[in-house]
Formats: sequence, C-alpha cells, structure tokens
Amino acid sequence: MDAPFIGAHAAVTPEPFDLGPMPEHRRLRTVDERVVRAPAERIFDVVRAVEAWPTHLRHYRSVEMQDRRSDGGGVVVMAATRPFGPFAWPVWWKAQMQVISGLDRDPAIRFRHVAGVTKDMEVEWSFTPVGDRFTPQSVPGDTLVRIVHLWDGPWWPLIGGVAAVAIIGPVFIQGIASRTLAGLAAVAERARSSSRSVDDRPVGTRVGDTSVGANG
Repeated sequence: MDAPFIGAHAAVTPEPFDLGPMPEHRRLRTVDERVVRAPAERIFDVVRAVEAWPTHLRHYRSVEMQDRRSDGGGVVVMAATRPFGPFAWPVWWKAQMQVISGLDRDPAIRFRHVAGVTKDMEVEWSFTPVGDRFTPQSVPGDTLVRIVHLWDGPWWPLIGGVAAVAIIGPVFIQGIASRTLAGLAAVAERARSSSRSVDDRPVGTRVGDTSVGANG
C-alpha cells in the first residue's frame, strides 16, 4: 500500500508573536517578584504551561489557547477572580503570548492584552537564576521570578489613568498576580522538594510595587 501523501494543506503551526521589549513609559507600572526555590527551567516550564493554571490556582476559572504558535505561546483567553472576603469579582482578558528561551539570555514570557478592560497592557515574566547573589536565604538553584505590568489604563474619558493607578493596578492586577506567582512557585518548589531534602529556611520572598510612570 502506498504511503499517505502529506501535501501542502498539512497543518503548520504559525510562527511565534514578536512582542518586542517592554515599553519605556506607561502611567501604571506594577512589579511582583519572588525568590522561588527551584531552578529557572523548572519554574519557567510551570509558568509557560498556561492551560494548566486552573489546575494549580483556585482563582483561575479557565485558560483557553485559541491560536497556538510554534514557541508554545499564542492567543490565550484567561478568566480569573479577585477575592474580596467571601466574594469573588470575575475578570477576563485576551492576550497574545510569546515564550522566549535560548542560550543567549534568561528565559521570559511576554503577554500583550488585546481584549478586555486591560486591553493594551504589556506584561513580562522574567526568570533569573540567583544562587547566593540575591539574599542571604537564597542558594544555588534558586530563581528570581519577576512579573512586570505596564499600562496606560482603560479608555475611560478623564478617569482612565486615575482608575488604573489608584484601583485597577493595586487592587486587581497585583491582587491576582501575587496569588498567581505564589501558587505557581509552590508547584515548582514541590517538584524540587520531592527530589531532595528541604531545610528549614523560609520559602521564597515576594516584593510588591506599584508606581506611576513618567506619563502619570
């Protein structure tokens, strides 16, 4: 029997998005970071597997990859909640996602929001091996994970920038990002602790920052 013919109509995974470097200036800049007790490649693999986030994170309702690209990124639709005591405020957004890896730089993941209230927001996850160079508690094999959000705010007349800086950034963006980072760090750290003994030093540190950029 002749071998099946694979012609020009065979599925080809599109090339990755090229989202470029993070912009220089936005009204809102938030930073969430944490020293994760896992190697960079491990936490990077956990974060890049966005479709598994709802499995690990209670505040994520769903993640759908609509247009997968050859780097593992694509167009993703994410739905999450921001807890307020017994209540949970639902939020959603659509974003382009680029997965950056290579021998010439530390890995990173870039997002650009293209729909939802946070349209035009720029996001970067970076993963930097820190060893004993960051804090007295860090050891070789640890990773500094940093999430940066940059945004000019929603297109609301007069109050869009104010709403971004005063409410949306510190309450919603950092409220969700800090939980996401802590939850995914825990997944990576559990994988590490299962293969080696765990000492009694504190697990990870997180620093949150919200600032007004040069345009604010």
